[in-house]
Amino acid sequence: MSYITEAAESGIKKKGKRSGMAKGNGFFKRLRKDKYYLIMLAAPMAILVIFRLVPIAGNVIAFRRYSMGGSMFGDNWSGLRYFNRFITDQMFWLAFKNSFVLSVTGLAVNFPIPIIFALLINEISSQFFKRFTQTISYLPRFLSTVIVVGMLREILSPDTGIVNIALSHLGVLPIHFLNDASWFRFIYISSDTWQYTGYNAIIYLAALTGINPELYEAAEMDGARRFSRMIHVSIPGMMNTIVYLLLLSVGYMLMLGFDKSLLLYTPANSPTADIIETYVYRMGLEKNNFSMAAAAGLFGSTVAVLLLTTSNAISKKFTDIGFF
Repeated sequence: MSYITEAAESGIKKKGKRSGMAKGNGFFKRLRKDKYYLIMLAAPMAILVIFRLVPIAGNVIAFRRYSMGGSMFGDNWSGLRYFNRFITDQMFWLAFKNSFVLSVTGLAVNFPIPIIFALLINEISSQFFKRFTQTISYLPRFLSTVIVVGMLREILSPDTGIVNIALSHLGVLPIHFLNDASWFRFIYISSDTWQYTGYNAIIYLAALTGINPELYEAAEMDGARRFSRMIHVSIPGMMNTIVYLLLLSVGYMLMLGFDKSLLLYTPANSPTADIIETYVYRMGLEKNNFSMAAAAGLFGSTVAVLLLTTSNAISKKFTDIGFF
């Protein structure tokens, strides 16, 4: 019996080795099969690591004193010194307030608009007109921020801008829109609406194409009109997409477009145009206080993570949808 047992155990071990080798060969065979996909993935992964993950190590200078010409990770440990400095700075809290108000207002305006736009496009019966509308609407997304701001400066110019020319015919004096702090948020948000609505609507249109057409037919047979079908079929069918994109938008709330804010920024509109990114820019590149800039930026990122975590927990509780 002992010889039989030993032979059986030996056979099991050999079989295990062969299965392990087969798994290993299968893995390398899969790599060889997908090598071109892996080569295509190499460049974006390298960009992600080099420009997103590696710079995270630079946050250490928020806790260390950094000086030009010294170590890239700072010279001396300073603890929470720079956090205390920007927390007691009134300009930082003004920038934080502006970032929060601009983010919340922009989310309230620009999040539902692409959803409504996608629902309207989905109801267009003419395929030519639908494709034409989609193409025209998402083209502004491919314009650089510099071009968009240049267009805003031309359109809103107090002397030659088409808006002020139209107002002058109505007897209204020229308005310096870009130098008026009360107009900055409207200009920023409305330009985002024009630039990103069509592009963001593509995601919702893709979600709408995944809805079973039989649901629309059943709703139509029950007497539901177009608006009712949109409310009871289209919106529930893309609810997962809406929730996921809302969570992402909440996570990026305080990470506004730095380039647009900086290009639109003037001393006159600074009471509403100064945001966390421009504050970090001034502290770091204009005043050479890189440690304080890193501390302020790290604080903003921490608040963004807390917002994302909180919104994800709320979403999981009420809708059972979330990232984690």
